[in-house]
Amino acid sequence: MRYLINEGLRRALRGVLFVALCATIPLGLNAGEPVKLILDTDIGNDIDDAFALALIHALENRGEVQLLAVTITKDNKYAAPFVDLENTFYGRPEIPIGVVRDGKTRDTTEMLREPVERRKGNGQYVFPRRVGPGAEPKEAVALLREVLTEQPDGSVTIAQIGFSTNLARLLKSDGGRELVRRKVKLLCLMAGWFGDGAAPEYNVKTDGKSAKELFAEWPTPMIFSGFELGRQVLIPYAEVQKDFLYSANHPVAESFKVFAKPGEDRANYDSTAVLQSIRPDRGYFELSEPGRVTLGSKDVTIFTPDPQGNARYIILKPENRARVQELLVALSTEPPQAAAAATTSHRVQF
Repeated sequence: MRYLINEGLRRALRGVLFVALCATIPLGLNAGEPVKLILDTDIGNDIDDAFALALIHALENRGEVQLLAVTITKDNKYAAPFVDLENTFYGRPEIPIGVVRDGKTRDTTEMLREPVERRKGNGQYVFPRRVGPGAEPKEAVALLREVLTEQPDGSVTIAQIGFSTNLARLLKSDGGRELVRRKVKLLCLMAGWFGDGAAPEYNVKTDGKSAKELFAEWPTPMIFSGFELGRQVLIPYAEVQKDFLYSANHPVAESFKVFAKPGEDRANYDSTAVLQSIRPDRGYFELSEPGRVTLGSKDVTIFTPDPQGNARYIILKPENRARVQELLVALSTEPPQAAAAATTSHRVQF
């Protein structure tokens, strides 16, 4: 009984805080068109990609974003099925998925494999999906070209939260740079390190050649969310284990349980880039002056101020850290519009 009372009080207080957070958002939230978004991800190398995708679905429920496609830079057979089952769980199985060919990080991670392969007693998948043997997704660059061609000029935002492989290849494809220049209005990237003690950042160094090409050749504005930002906002283990209890089986909760050590909070790098791409004018972050991003020794990112540059990076003030973390957790753990499953004793146990 004490647990139920405490949990009810915790949820009530959380609701009050979330309302307070939302009170800072200007009225007329849905007055304009939703952000047309393509997500490019290396899902499976860290858990924050799965949380970032869940965040997108929560904001699509609000009419703030339209997820046009998801392209994947992790070259592993479980990555696309996991994206597909997460999209399906949130009620959007129709979202097209593209996969890299001859890409990086081909290793299998249990955070992908277990939710993809888990079956019920009758042999059916716990998390239904379309992608799988006999229903292979398209190659990523081909899908990017197809989706961009269908959209109005200057209307698409891309959030790259993985390697630069797909987008660098898109630029080098026939007419690709011009297609990007016409169709894309903004590229938000989780890439680089722009704080003190900068070192090679994972998304950059894993495919440094593609990153170097992308940073030099991308023809539209770019906003970088660096390593130093993502490690300031966490996925708190103790909170999310409770916030996913609304569903008997939740793919993000299951993946998180497999990936994180018990009680271990995880840095939430990717969600900051996604939040900036969808809600750029809410005062969560500040932006640096314009400049250019290049790669130095060992693929360390170097920012050079330049009034004519097309790159900026995100700055998170200390007084906004708690606000941003709470918002990211609340959105990424929000239930689908129609709950995928009733809460039962078979829920994921942390």
